[in-house]
Amino acid sequence: MKELAVSADQTLAFETNCHIFDGCGFPAPGLHSFKFEPLFTVGGIDFNKPMLLALLGTVTIVWFFWAAFGRAKVVPGKLQMVGEAGYDFIRRGIVYEALGKRDGEKYVPLMVSIFFFVWIMNLWSVIPVAQFPVTSIIAYPAALAAIVYVLWMSLTFRKHGFVGGFKNLTGYDKSLGAVLPLSMTIEFFSNVLVRPFTHAVRLFANMFAGHTLLLLFTIASWYLLNGVGIAYAGVSFVMVIIMTAFELFIQAVQAYVFVLLACSYVQGALAEHH
Repeated sequence: MKELAVSADQTLAFETNCHIFDGCGFPAPGLHSFKFEPLFTVGGIDFNKPMLLALLGTVTIVWFFWAAFGRAKVVPGKLQMVGEAGYDFIRRGIVYEALGKRDGEKYVPLMVSIFFFVWIMNLWSVIPVAQFPVTSIIAYPAALAAIVYVLWMSLTFRKHGFVGGFKNLTGYDKSLGAVLPLSMTIEFFSNVLVRPFTHAVRLFANMFAGHTLLLLFTIASWYLLNGVGIAYAGVSFVMVIIMTAFELFIQAVQAYVFVLLACSYVQGALAEHH
C-alpha cells in the first residue's frame, strides 16, 4: 500500500530516483495529488486513503473522549485534564461567546464534536505515514457544512415560523422602502445559497492550498538533491519545516473558524427579528 504512505507525486519522484540534471522533469503536484485508488472493497464500497483516515480519525476522537470521561474523577488524571481543557475551550471560548450560556449549552456537544473532527482531519496532513488532510477533499467539508445548514434552517423556521423565518433569512426591514426587494433578494441568496458554500469552501481551500505547498517543497527537496542543486534542496527542506509549523497553526485556526461560523449561524436563527 505505497499510496497510503505518500502521494502519487512523491511516489513518482522517489521510485524513479528523479533529480534535477537527470533529464527528467519536475513532478509538480496538482489535482492528481488528491486522487487515490481504492485500497480494498467491503460490501461493495471502495475504501481509499481519505476514507480510512476519516474513519480512523473518528475512532480516535471517540476513544479519546471515552478514555478521558468514561470514568471521570473529581481529581482528574492527565487525560481527563486535557479533555476538559479542550471541551471547556470550545464551550466558553466559542459557544458561550456566540450564543450565551443559556441558549448555547445544548449545542456544546455538537460544536465540540465538529471542532475535534475538523481538527484531526486537518492534522493528518503532518502526521507521518498519513500525510494527507482529509478536509482537502471537498466532500468532507461540504458534508459538515450541510449538517450546520440543516440545523440552521430548522432552527430558523421552528423559532420564527414560515413567514418570520423568511423575514429572518432575507433581512426584511420595511424602513428600507423602495430598495427593500433588492435588499431581500441579495440577503436571500447570501444566506440560503452562498453561506453554506463559503462555509465549506473556506475550510477546503485552506487545506488544499496548504497541502499543495507542503507537497511542492517536499518533492523539490528530493528533486534538487543532485550536484549544485543540493544547496537549493537545503533551502527547500527548511521551507518544508516552516510550512509544517505554519500548517499546524492553520489547522487549528480553521477548525476554530468553522465552529465559530456554525455558532454564528445558530445565533442568527435564534435571534429575534425586528
